[in-house]
Amino acid sequence: MSDARTDIFARIREALKVKAPKPHLKAQTSSPKTSVAAKPWLPDGGETAEDSLLILAEQLAKLKAVLIRVPDHASAAKAFAELATTKSWKKVAYHGHELTRPLAATLTCEAWEADASFDKQKLEGSDAGLTTCESIVAQLGSILVSSRSSGGRALSVLPHVHVVIAEASQVVPDLGAALALVKARHGTDMPSMLSFITGPSRTGDIERILVLGAHGPKELFLILVG
Repeated sequence: MSDARTDIFARIREALKVKAPKPHLKAQTSSPKTSVAAKPWLPDGGETAEDSLLILAEQLAKLKAVLIRVPDHASAAKAFAELATTKSWKKVAYHGHELTRPLAATLTCEAWEADASFDKQKLEGSDAGLTTCESIVAQLGSILVSSRSSGGRALSVLPHVHVVIAEASQVVPDLGAALALVKARHGTDMPSMLSFITGPSRTGDIERILVLGAHGPKELFLILVG
């Protein structure tokens, strides 16, 4: 008579013979007569780049994040300047990067490079924080930032508004592709922090009433070039 341990391992070996689908995809059966498919755990991320962009736009809208699509970097700078004027920002902190510096240069209000001179109180008093990102997950509408792409650990959290500037090529269909992109970019020299940002900060702990900006920025804008 076999013991419980032997039975468990036997079942594991048997299960491993059948390749499981990715969590966000429907299960595919080997028999063409079988039409039953497993319910996907996560939404689809799109088969093509354009599909992924459409799904991303839908997900960001559901999350109450704002997507601003522009054709080029000049348009991105113009859109950012208009956003700052509309919101009446007085102080903007930004991550020093080739994508962010041209945008910061268009501002008429105070703008400072946060990762060059870190100041917690100054960050908390900033109206907005401008960063880049590692990638954007269409599947969930999540933006993957790191300590290198977002000017440290605080710039994407402490200001009242978070603005992300990114290229359309950084949009990937799912979580696996996002992590693979980070691995390909950094290799063994990974950033000390990786964080998925899924919409503005929110909580529903108090009487199940949704409150934005409870633990971080209450507004999230994604300026997508291309």
